Amino acid sequence: MSLSNSQLGRSQSPEADSLRMGCGWGRKEADQPWILIETTSGDSHPGSIHLGELAEFVDKGVIAAGGSPAHYTCTDICDGVAQGTAGQHYSLPSREVMVMACEMHARSGHFDGAVFLSGCDKSLPAHLIAMLRLNIPAIVVPGGVMEAGPEGFTLEGVGTIYAQKRRGEIDDATYEFLRSGACPSAGSCAFFGTAATMQLLSEVMGLAMPATALIPAHLNALKDAARQAGKRVLELIQEDLRPSRIFTQQALENALIVHAATGGSTNALIHLAAMAHEVGLHFSYERINEINRQVPFILNLKPSGKFTSDKIWYAGGVYRILRELKAFLHLDALTVTGLTLGENLEILEKTGHFQNMPRFLSNYGGQVEDIIRPVSNPLRAEGAIRILTGNLAPEGAVIKVSALSAQMRQFTGKAKVFDRQDEAREAVLTGKIQPGDAVVIRYEGPAATGMPEQFYITEAIASNPLLAASTALITDGRFSGATRGPAIGHVSPEAARGGPIATLEDGDLINFDLDVGTVNIIGIKGQPLPPAEMDRALNERRERLSTLKERPGPRYTKGLLGLYCRYALPASEGGGLSTLSP
Repeated sequence: MSLSNSQLGRSQSPEADSLRMGCGWGRKEADQPWILIETTSGDSHPGSIHLGELAEFVDKGVIAAGGSPAHYTCTDICDGVAQGTAGQHYSLPSREVMVMACEMHARSGHFDGAVFLSGCDKSLPAHLIAMLRLNIPAIVVPGGVMEAGPEGFTLEGVGTIYAQKRRGEIDDATYEFLRSGACPSAGSCAFFGTAATMQLLSEVMGLAMPATALIPAHLNALKDAARQAGKRVLELIQEDLRPSRIFTQQALENALIVHAATGGSTNALIHLAAMAHEVGLHFSYERINEINRQVPFILNLKPSGKFTSDKIWYAGGVYRILRELKAFLHLDALTVTGLTLGENLEILEKTGHFQNMPRFLSNYGGQVEDIIRPVSNPLRAEGAIRILTGNLAPEGAVIKVSALSAQMRQFTGKAKVFDRQDEAREAVLTGKIQPGDAVVIRYEGPAATGMPEQFYITEAIASNPLLAASTALITDGRFSGATRGPAIGHVSPEAARGGPIATLEDGDLINFDLDVGTVNIIGIKGQPLPPAEMDRALNERRERLSTLKERPGPRYTKGLLGLYCRYALPASEGGGLSTLSP
């Protein structure tokens, strides 16, 4: 019988016992399975500040089940703190740093199993990717969500009220009150952004225990979830149940189905693509479109809806959504319980989970159907996402249709082109962008700047009723999960890789049609051209661009961002690091 990771490591490194005992272990602890408790605990933001305390409850579960826990951490940055600054360029690369830190911790520490605690935009995806890379028995505990602020105000509204203050529509006192109360507790942000989306999908994919995603962070239920995860990871080791058996093509497709039905953040597509790339699963834009044409949109949460993310748990949790979507899902997909998605669902039915949980919801005066609509009466008949292709995005671009008004399903407008998002944002705030314009922000993809979010400009547009109803935003960058309105992102190939978006000029006519699924450059200087003439004009521009000695390249050449921009995969492949060899 082969030795476990920990016992093999001990046999090869006689110093290992000495050093573990220097941390307070005894001979008994060294002989038991070694369990990594990996968190992003730190003072970076509310989504991580409570995870150190939560990890102590994992500790209790591990010890009770006969394991030996060791705590490691690599904290994350906060997209909100970095938002609107050059610091945002570190956001997506930070995911790769955390993945590699987890890999380093687990491999060098000889661990037999792991419990990961995280809950935010890049930390939870990082831990999910790390689980797959390590492929030791492991489980993730989502870090829960914060409460809403005054009158349901949440963090994604700060960009809106900032734009309103700049235009003189609200006074300073109102602005400061709302801004100060936007994050009233620990936990991830209360709107249904990337953090909440990835918490939800971690459970859908079977990598978190049932009813543990999106727990309000102040509730004891989150501590119990941590304790139970600590116990369960020892059973996973006994069963030799590894992430590779759980995250299958079926699990990935389940995630895409639920993502379509819930209007999740478009960033989730980058993270799911990265997970698929990690283990060699097939990730297809074509399949995403097929799913979104079949699956209805049923979740009424901010930013496109009414309620905050904590209400999902009160309404019955992620499995209440799965219950509604049973006809679309692969219910035979395996989960960390050792049972299938369908079997977990049956247990929750039999134990009265779906009858009892809405009693919490009654405290807020809501009904389950207000938040999770029945498939027979959805918010929209189609899913939330559409992948567009055309001569502007030959390899695809992403738009969240659930955040759009009906009149913006078809659009033609003149391009206003910017190479930096701060310049585009200022143009919006100072009135240089007119209704009907197509605001283009390029050189913001992975190979150019690390693919930062373009959040504040979306809020500046969305907070202006005239622009929100008529103005499109198109970028090879990405958007916050809080984004509203006609925002097309992930345009591929990106400008830094020579994509057609690099050839755009002010006054070019851009058309998108969500029903057909296209996004095209259809004219020059405000005048439409026949397709053949348009193709010739674009080819001429590409040739001129290729001969420029000072054509734009990566904005960063040194340090972390220099490394990332040099080796980053396209967004459609997950934006991870392709290789570190030349």
